[in-house]
Amino acid sequence: MSRAHRRAAAPPAGSRGLLAGFLSLLGELLITVGLVLALFVAYSLWWTNVLADRDASARGDAVRRQWQAPAAAAGPGALDTQGGVGFLHVPSMRNGEVLVKAGTAPDVLDDGVAGYYTEPVKSALPWDEKGNFTLAAHRDGHGAKFHNIDKVRRGDAVVFETRDTWYVYKVFAELRQTSKYNTDVITPVPKDSGRTAPGRYITLTTCTPVYTSKYRYIVWGELVRTEKVDARRTPPAELR
Repeated sequence: MSRAHRRAAAPPAGSRGLLAGFLSLLGELLITVGLVLALFVAYSLWWTNVLADRDASARGDAVRRQWQAPAAAAGPGALDTQGGVGFLHVPSMRNGEVLVKAGTAPDVLDDGVAGYYTEPVKSALPWDEKGNFTLAAHRDGHGAKFHNIDKVRRGDAVVFETRDTWYVYKVFAELRQTSKYNTDVITPVPKDSGRTAPGRYITLTTCTPVYTSKYRYIVWGELVRTEKVDARRTPPAELR
């Protein structure tokens, strides 16, 4: 092919300039979109944790100050206040103490706490003679209090702390994946847990796989003993 023919076949300089300009604009747009997405991920998975942990810590401090006041004459159910009913401790999750409040709606859990179910199946509370104390918390973002739920194994301790009592549970079963619509796992005698008779159970629930909300991850425990809180709030052996 002659040099003149090649020159004739080449696109005009103006067209090349427009193409180069378009590609440059597209590249800048993709970079901008990438930065926006990166900032969104950082906000969702880091900054919301910072905000939620700060808020939960303040709320937890308020609950503990309330506990230092003279105890109400009413029974243990009087501890169920807007501030929180107590603190969950799961050493194998390595997540510190987790304030527990009523409800599992996003406006509750987003505050970096665990919530007990009020619907579709109402949770029992630890001081009830029988029932299932059923809890939910985020696995990612907003405190991510149950992020390490997959580290919990059978035989591990789960402790719930109230003003006057430590409730010590032992994990006896896990369900690593189930439908988010499966409410049988939080019934008074939880289905698929292996238990068939009423008892004093605790159920921890959260989303799975990590960074999704497609399924639910379940851990079940059973009360093995209670301990009265002493003046120094000495924790049970499982937390020392």
